[in-house]
Amino acid sequence: MPAMSQQIGFKENLALFEELKIISTLTTLNLGRNSIGEDGAQALAEALETNSTLDTLYLWSNCITDNGSNALSKALKINSNLATLDLQTNSIGDEGAQVLAEALKTNSTLTILDLMGNSIGDVGAHALGEALKYNSTLTSLYLWTDSIGDSGTQMQSNAITDSGAQGLAEAVKINSSLTTLYLMSNSIGDGGAQALAQALKINSALITLNLRTNSIGYEGAHALTDAFKSNSALTSLYLMSNSIGTNGAQVLSEALKTNLTLTTFNLQNNSIGDKGAQVHSEALESSLTLTTLYVWRNSIGP
Repeated sequence: MPAMSQQIGFKENLALFEELKIISTLTTLNLGRNSIGEDGAQALAEALETNSTLDTLYLWSNCITDNGSNALSKALKINSNLATLDLQTNSIGDEGAQVLAEALKTNSTLTILDLMGNSIGDVGAHALGEALKYNSTLTSLYLWTDSIGDSGTQMQSNAITDSGAQGLAEAVKINSSLTTLYLMSNSIGDGGAQALAQALKINSALITLNLRTNSIGYEGAHALTDAFKSNSALTSLYLMSNSIGTNGAQVLSEALKTNLTLTTFNLQNNSIGDKGAQVHSEALESSLTLTTLYVWRNSIGP
């Protein structure tokens, strides 16, 4: 028997993929950290076209590129059962994101799509945003990046900037099913934050927004503050490791005093200093909903 850490490639999985075409009991398949590649993705996609029981599929770290993504997207247009598709830490770029987006326009079962740690930029983000204007079932979209994988190796990096964030924001204005959006560790600045803030003024579905480790400063913080005045859905906002600063922290704290939905707010590692900590302490006295506040690594204290 091979060691548990040994990677399994296309040939070793071929029999399994053939079996998926007729099997009627399997609901979850985890093929994470193997090497099925393009051939494996193609064979698996063919199986998904006829399989009617699998609802969760993990394909993280499998050397899948845009060609594999294309095969899987074709299957998503036909398959009527798959609810979770994990494609994180592969080599999917804008082209792969575009074909997946086309599938999302007609797919009515997928609820979770994880594209963390790929090579998706603004073109892919715009395509996914356009798809979300039509899709009414996807609840969670993950487009974040962790530059170091769990094996300690360098990973692919999504590179979404303000332009890509703006494309996604336009979708958030219209979409009524998406509840979780992870955009951490991209290259989103104040412009992207402002676009998302405008969307939050209208959106009534998004519950969790993660913008950790981007380049958001005072202007972005100010825009988000304005959004809090009218948004009544968002419960968790993650702004860790941006460039909010003391002034940004001050305007955000004013929003916390009146917002009635936010329960978790992460502002750690933003150089808010003693003044920023003080105004958030005062905001806590007025807030009726906030239960969790992260402000560590902020140069607070002597």
